[in-house]
Amino acid sequence: MNEKKAPVAKFSVGTVTVSVWENDAKEGRQFKSVSIQKNYKIGEQWKSTNSMNINEIPKAILALQKAYEHIALKDEMILTTQTT
Repeated sequence: MNEKKAPVAKFSVGTVTVSVWENDAKEGRQFKSVSIQKNYKIGEQWKSTNSMNINEIPKAILALQKAYEHIALKDEMILTTQTT
């Protein structure tokens, strides 16, 4: 059965959301990736897109920075724990 995994973290700024995913690679290794989307409403229906307008770029940058901090700090904690 192919279960859909949930993101390990999400960072939202306004309508922009960055999701952090943990993926399995060969030999039991894992790597992280991110996806970015903007949510908007047309009438009563919510939609999402990967396209941003110029006013949403700063929000996307901030959400991406927070995602990067999460990944980098978590990986740093793992490395520190493994070396002590």
